This record gives sequence, C-alpha cells and structure tokens, in this order.
Amino acid sequence: MSLIPENRLAELSGDDVKRYSRHLILPEVGWEGQQRLKAAKVLIVGTGGLGAPLALYLAAAGVGTLGLVDFDTVEASNLQRQIIHSTRDIDRPKVASARDRIRGINPDIKVITHNTRLSSANALEILRNYDVVADGTDNFPTRYLVNDACVLLGIPTVYGSIYQFEGQASVFYAKKGPCYRCLYPAPPPPGLVPSCGEGGVLGVLPGIIGCIQANEVIKLIVDADEHEGRSLIGRLLLFDAWQLKFRELALDKEPACPICGEQPTIHDLVDYEEFCGLKREEAEVPVKAISARDLKARLDAGDRIQLIDVREPHERAIFQFEGAKAIPFGQLIRRKEEFNPEIDAVFICKIGQRSIYAIRALRDAGYTGRMFNLKDGSNAWARDVDPSLPQY
Repeated sequence: MSLIPENRLAELSGDDVKRYSRHLILPEVGWEGQQRLKAAKVLIVGTGGLGAPLALYLAAAGVGTLGLVDFDTVEASNLQRQIIHSTRDIDRPKVASARDRIRGINPDIKVITHNTRLSSANALEILRNYDVVADGTDNFPTRYLVNDACVLLGIPTVYGSIYQFEGQASVFYAKKGPCYRCLYPAPPPPGLVPSCGEGGVLGVLPGIIGCIQANEVIKLIVDADEHEGRSLIGRLLLFDAWQLKFRELALDKEPACPICGEQPTIHDLVDYEEFCGLKREEAEVPVKAISARDLKARLDAGDRIQLIDVREPHERAIFQFEGAKAIPFGQLIRRKEEFNPEIDAVFICKIGQRSIYAIRALRDAGYTGRMFNLKDGSNAWARDVDPSLPQY
C-alpha cells in the first residue's frame, strides 16, 4: 500500500509545473509522483547537521508539509556543517531559523515547528500526524524513541548517523523489514561513543548522509519500488568520507525483536534515558562538581590538586590545560595507580560529560580518592577564567 493513497493526491498548479518540471519528465517520478510529494507530510527530528540537507532538499523537491522538531538554539560551532543556519541566526531557535530558510527556498511549503524536546510523553502525539519520519538526531535515547514510536504507529523511519569521518544510513520500516532495534538491540555503555561535539565531525559528512536520507524519503513517497527502484529497507549503507568508500550490509528482521518481532514485549514508549543507562540509581553516590572559578580560587590559594585531562591528543592540540596530567578516557583504569588518593583530583574534558563517566569508572574500579568534575569542562575555563583560550 502506498504511503500516500490516491484520495490524498494533491493538485498541481501551473507554477508547480514550472518549478518541478525536471521531476515531471522523469518517468520514475512524473505527474503522480509529484502529486504524492506535494501531499506528503514528513517530520524531520533534529535541524542540525543531518536535518539541514534533509530540510533543504525536501523543500526543494516539493514535499508539501515539513515538520521540524528541535529544542536547541543556533551556535557559532554549528555553522561548520549545519548549512540551513547562518551567522545572523546565532542564538535563534533552530526551528525558527530552519523555517525561514525553507520558506526562502519554497514559499509554498507548509512548515510546522515543534520547538520542544522529543520525549516519551509527546512523541506519539507529534509523530502520528506524518507519513515519514527522518531521524537526524545525534544521541541514542532519541534514536530508540523515534524507532519505537514509528513502529507503534506503522510509520517508516529514514535513519542517518555521523561521527568524525563515518556515516550510516538506512530505512527502518517494520511493516516491510527490520527496525533500529533489530540492528542495535541495546545501546552502548554511556561514555563509550562520544558525541560529535566531543569527537568532532568533518563538515561535509552530514551533507552527504543527509542527502542520502532525503533521497530515501523521496523514494518512499513516490513508490520507487514500483519503478524498479530499491530503498534502503533491509540494508545499512556505510560511508567513510576520509577513504571515500561505500559499503553495504544486509539487515534481517530479528524474530525476537522486542518491538517488531514475532512476540513483541514493548507496547508503549519507555524511559529512554534510563534504557540507555544515562540515569543512575538514586542510591548511587553523586559525582561532585567544581566550577571553573572555584577551581581557579583553590589553585591560587595553593591547594594541592591533581588535574587530570581526559581529552584526546587532538583536543589538547587546540590548547593545553596548564598543570594537568594527560590521560585519555580509554587509559584511565589501567593507569589509576598514577593517582594519589590522598590528594583531591579534578577531571577535565571539553564540556564536563566524559569526565563524569571517568569518575564513575574509576569509582567502580576501586579508586577511593576524592574526585571532582570540572563543571562544563575546558570550555567553562576558557569562558570564565582565561578568555584568551579557545572554546571549541
């Protein structure tokens, strides 16, 4: 059954014929395919690196309704890859910036903005109004949330992910193939996979993967399978931008999948922060934090403090944290004997997240000394203590 049934086909105007003429002369798209595109409703989750090319190309292609979900604002560091935003949009909500750019490309598109964090409480209500969901998120809780909501609603998800120089793309549609949980039954341990903000990403990579996602969205809407096309349902496309290589893996539907398998056990949305291990037990000792200004005051007072920089070598090349011992996150446990448990230790990363995982890992490994997390990381030090240093 087509995603866009016959009774929903949209009429094309004379202006539409002019704008989409290059589509109309493609037999695989044609008049009816463009009608389907105009009638289609696509939700883009995230208006960052992947969401930017998705929104731009789907708007240009004539998708009639585009929904945008994001709760973030534009920052200068976004502009290296999130091409839907511009310098003048810094500090604006991303959905507002993206909406204006979409309307500049195609004023006939209906844009629905959801300036909110997608959650278990609102996902079903938001997603049920769309034909296709394009996942442009950068974290595991939201990926599992989007997958589960789409499976429960019977909607296809066009998936993409990026990290450093590598990207992935697929289409998860439980009615015709596997879902995200069939590929990744469980999330990785917290801290094992850094975010793009911590690990970096080549600026053009999300453009490539996002365009592949836009291509898959269009193919789903125009029923490419009826014209000897082939979607990424049941296939995982892997791309290495540095080596310029594409690979492909076949994906099978997992019979024991807890949400799309033969005997599903998940019938509603769950707490995805907890599922991904990002919520700690209430009884667990919390990680103590210290602000950049308080750390500076203690150092100026002559307090004995071990500074442990868990950033990677390429990050330290941006700037060295004076007086800190450099021990990347992956080496901490085997080098814990280098710490003196009699002296307070302050752990430093870029934004204060990996350092929390570092402290928890050392605590689990039996280290008994007092440990503090530098709140907001080296960026806070550059912002509040030494503005001559870069925030990155």
